[in-house]
Amino acid sequence: MALSESQIPPDAQHYLVCGTEDCKKNCQFYCNDCHQPMCEQCQDKHQKNEKTKNHEVVPYKQRKRQLPVEKCKIHPTKEMVILCEECQIPLCYKCTTTKEHRGHVFTDLEMVFDEKVSLCQEEIAKIRNYFEPTSQDLKKDIAGDVKEIKKIMEGLKTSMKAEAEAVKKLVDTVTSDNIERVNKIEQSLLETLYGQNQDIDDYINYLNDLIKTFYSYLSPSNIEQLTFALNSENLIIRPIPETSTPVPPVFTAGQYSKEDVAKLLGKIIVPNIKPENRKIKPMETASTQLKPTGKQRKQDREKYDMKQTLCLSSSVTKVREYTVSGVDSVFQISLGKSGRLWASDEVGNLVQTDLQGNQLKKIKTRRGYGYHTVTQDGDLIYTDTDNKVIKRITPNNTITGFIKTGVWKPFGIHSSHINGDILVGMMTSEEAKVIRYNKTGTEIQNIQSDNKGHTLYDYPHYITENINGDVCVSDYGKDAVVVVDKSGQHRFSYTGQGSGFHPYGLCTDVLGHILVCDAMSNTVHLLDQDGQFLSLLLTQQQGIEYPYSVCVDDENNLWVGHYNTNTVKVYKYLQ
Repeated sequence: MALSESQIPPDAQHYLVCGTEDCKKNCQFYCNDCHQPMCEQCQDKHQKNEKTKNHEVVPYKQRKRQLPVEKCKIHPTKEMVILCEECQIPLCYKCTTTKEHRGHVFTDLEMVFDEKVSLCQEEIAKIRNYFEPTSQDLKKDIAGDVKEIKKIMEGLKTSMKAEAEAVKKLVDTVTSDNIERVNKIEQSLLETLYGQNQDIDDYINYLNDLIKTFYSYLSPSNIEQLTFALNSENLIIRPIPETSTPVPPVFTAGQYSKEDVAKLLGKIIVPNIKPENRKIKPMETASTQLKPTGKQRKQDREKYDMKQTLCLSSSVTKVREYTVSGVDSVFQISLGKSGRLWASDEVGNLVQTDLQGNQLKKIKTRRGYGYHTVTQDGDLIYTDTDNKVIKRITPNNTITGFIKTGVWKPFGIHSSHINGDILVGMMTSEEAKVIRYNKTGTEIQNIQSDNKGHTLYDYPHYITENINGDVCVSDYGKDAVVVVDKSGQHRFSYTGQGSGFHPYGLCTDVLGHILVCDAMSNTVHLLDQDGQFLSLLLTQQQGIEYPYSVCVDDENNLWVGHYNTNTVKVYKYLQ
């Protein structure tokens, strides 16, 4: 069945023809008075005609919808063409003269109908341009989550099987050791029994020989010899050799339960966290965000291509140097938008400068430390260790308390470039841990121990995240870089090259390298994402002395801050 004109969607790809008699050309215009579609030539004739030159002719998409013909129920010969504003019901002209509607205000029903049709079209456009594409995007997100969950679960299963295999190997090793010990005990007991058996055999032979001797004195009978023999000590029967019953070992079965075995194999923890609602783009920007622009796609492609071709340079070159006024040293660096640099010292000065070193902002926090990070939104957040709170500085210099950490003192802090999560290293007098918060400050992960229950951290004072989601912590108490994967499982710890490794600031780059300052040897170590040492990237030969802080900018340059000076040096190490 063919669709009527009112049923055809406004954006459907259908062919409209001119409504003028005998004209089959493509329709482009519409006469709102005649309610007739027209081609360009017929429209021109229509407006030149004396009878119709005053008609309202508009482009087809701007047409008014023709009011459906509906007869009045009270006056069946009349059509309903009027809307009573007070009663909000359609009427024919004759109804307007009745006493029920006397003094009421009336509106042309066709105009009202056209307004309603326009509103419907707007709602249809919203559905097609925003709600439906957004729903499809959510389906894609869900499909991606399904894939990610399956991948994570496979990883968990693999880890559990590996853990079980490790326990099985330990069980086999212990069992093998026990069996070997039993074999040795068995050998010792059997040697004792075999020795006793040989003693009895020798004694029986002795008795047989003694019997033969006695018989020799009996035949022929000789009283004197027999008397002499009976008085001889050699013919006195020796006692039976002593033997003993062996005492075998006893096997005591291990005292264990299913829970004990479960402790050895680790456990699955489902975080008691309310799932975060998926983000939906605002409707007012939906039309511009449905698909990436050509420029955006080009930028993304260029960034991907750059990553594919980057590699370590054969030499490291210093490209810039800045003096950060307002701080005594550069305890930590954070790079904000437009190349703005945040730097802090160990006495509570926190300043922002531009690329020329001009001071833009200065904030006095508290004495000591100076841990901070720039969020995806461009805000600076820093840890107030004494007051056990994480604070936020917005671009308009408003400072607010963002997250309270209870009894835990917050130290190192990092805002994820992957998803905007906030990672915070914390301590009490006895414990240390890393907490992951989402953008709104809700705790979503607690990283404190490995799967054997051993504590991971002592003093997590610098923290960052790698491109694969690994959480990398510079731990001054353990003199190590401690790395866990995004689920919190310990991957490795790097303890330097020899003795005297004291890690401070660390960062990662677009290739997954881990770069960490060693204030003891005045070097910056370069590791791959699996913790393998690659090189001493910077040494005193490149002007490095007491390096305390590092970060990598969007151009893949390494920024280094020092303890003994307020100078920041920038190096090119990738090509």
